[in-house]
Amino acid sequence: MNPVPDEEMARAGVYTLLGAMLGAPCSEEVRGFLASMKEAQTPLPWQRLQREVGTADLEALAHDYHALFVGLGRGELLPYGSVYLTGFLQERPLAELREDLARLGLETTDDTHEPEDHAGALCEVMSLMASDPAEYSHGTQQAFFAQHVGSWMTAFFDDLVEARESGFYRAVGEFGKAFIALEKQYFAMEV
Repeated sequence: MNPVPDEEMARAGVYTLLGAMLGAPCSEEVRGFLASMKEAQTPLPWQRLQREVGTADLEALAHDYHALFVGLGRGELLPYGSVYLTGFLQERPLAELREDLARLGLETTDDTHEPEDHAGALCEVMSLMASDPAEYSHGTQQAFFAQHVGSWMTAFFDDLVEARESGFYRAVGEFGKAFIALEKQYFAMEV
């Protein structure tokens, strides 16, 4: 088996981190991971994330997460591709995503409570694909990204930056927006 190139593992790691930050309230594990990151030459705003999470109360971050994404009835933001692409939950983009996931051999687990077009879930899928380029070619990743991630996630991260309940999640939005821009550049290159 060929080893996975460092750049693919780095991409997978960033997607895993974004998936963790968007899929659930910030945890001690995420805080520890961010604290362990060394300053690197990268256009991603790591330092802002580290600074925000390093001084934050995790209970307060859980409250912010709930206000942003869950709420009483609904959160301030709806982090679903269908909403951003059509204005409604569980529309055609979700059905197309489910078809693509089935074609790729990916399925949800029994403990999944969100539709597959949730921003955190899509980051997890991209992480799986980036960490296994032998199974998921550059072209496969590029097509999936273009249709299911790049088509709407920049607008979602813009909204996250502007959300009134944001705080730490504003830094997540800035980080995510910068990463999606890098991914669009990466997929625009010939491999």
